[in-house]
Amino acid sequence: MIIFLNIEKSAHFLLALFQGFHKINGLMDQLELIQPEQLPARLRWEKLFHFLPPWPPECPRKQGRGRKPVDRNSMLKALILQRLTRTRFLSDLHAKLFEQPSILAACGFNPYLDPPSLERFSAFMADTEHKLLEQTRNQLTKTLIANGVIEAKHVGLDSCPVESWVRENNPKTALAHSRFDKTKPPKADPEARLGVKIHYPSPGKKKVVFFWGYRNHVLANLTSELPIMEITAPNSVGEVSLAKTLLEDASSTFNINFESVSGDAEYDSEAILRYIIRTLKAKAVIPRSPTHTQDHSGFQREKQDVICPANLKMYRKGKMTANGITYLQFCCPFYYGTKPGLLFCPISHPKFSAQKGCNYLWRISDSIRDEIPYASDYFKMHYNRRTAIERVFSRLLAITLQEPSVHGLNSIKNHCTISHIAILLVAKAAHEFGFNNKIRFVRSFVPNFLS
Repeated sequence: MIIFLNIEKSAHFLLALFQGFHKINGLMDQLELIQPEQLPARLRWEKLFHFLPPWPPECPRKQGRGRKPVDRNSMLKALILQRLTRTRFLSDLHAKLFEQPSILAACGFNPYLDPPSLERFSAFMADTEHKLLEQTRNQLTKTLIANGVIEAKHVGLDSCPVESWVRENNPKTALAHSRFDKTKPPKADPEARLGVKIHYPSPGKKKVVFFWGYRNHVLANLTSELPIMEITAPNSVGEVSLAKTLLEDASSTFNINFESVSGDAEYDSEAILRYIIRTLKAKAVIPRSPTHTQDHSGFQREKQDVICPANLKMYRKGKMTANGITYLQFCCPFYYGTKPGLLFCPISHPKFSAQKGCNYLWRISDSIRDEIPYASDYFKMHYNRRTAIERVFSRLLAITLQEPSVHGLNSIKNHCTISHIAILLVAKAAHEFGFNNKIRFVRSFVPNFLS
């Protein structure tokens, strides 16, 4: 008797039929009514997963009672498939695998059995050591660097917000307490921290939005527009504090000699600039931040003295050191020194009553910024290339990087790293199949080119 069935539309019927037949004959593992190669849509995903590095070896677990372990290679493949098909929730991924045996087989599971339960996927995200996924990501990156897909000479730093899936981030949810009280983290995700997102709805207008969650910090190659290294941390960890770690990890892991490191004004820090220029021997393409620049308009230097905007010689108060930088401090002569006090400033300067007059800091330590040619053509050209990292984030956002359905720092770190693995895996497959111009086609490469 020959039965012609559409596997995709009749998955439930086929699975029930197969399982019932196996149980009757007692040949659950040996007998197959339909060969897996005949299942549709399997080969395309298997072509992609062929280039995925094997799961790193782990310490053997003790034999004991409990459920049989699930192959972690197959779990990772299923989660990569979840990203590339833009399936946000694990419940939707479980339903997709249950309804499409061909996809289940492509991930390495038995297509004649039910897929792993939703709890298994959730436990994989929460309990898997992040360093194991980091090893897979680094192996893909090393291969791409060795094949010349990532040249890693000109790199850029940036980060993007990752909102936690909590009710505090939903403005339509009524709460009895303050929605954005930083002393009260969400109960659903106590490791999340309060942060801000800045939007520009129209030219010249800025909108600041608060949210609970994390940030994914990325070091990306500006030529191939592919990520090299990434770190996920709560919002309370600043971009500057992780920039040096990203550069150190990338340099030591992949033995890269950077030529230039680009970033926006958020990375204008003495420590980062000094590390890029002195240690890495690279060009720092980072503009000056207005918050790190003093407003010296109206002040004049005359030998070792400073003349204030009121044309008065300021009082030299002494030296001060902050963040390893030494300054000479000059203050208003009517509040300090031997000058008689006045009730008002001769030019009515607003700082006279607000903060005891003007304060001027004369830097005497060498500045690393003096070695950066901000006005040169080289600086302008490479700073304009920095927008490539925005396109890197655009592709990561297209595969639900900013839409996690899990809670907890480790789960979010695994979520973000799997998104990066998916990006790098598509790039590797595209290169191996000769589609070097398709290495960034994260959402269309599998359905359109691996057919």
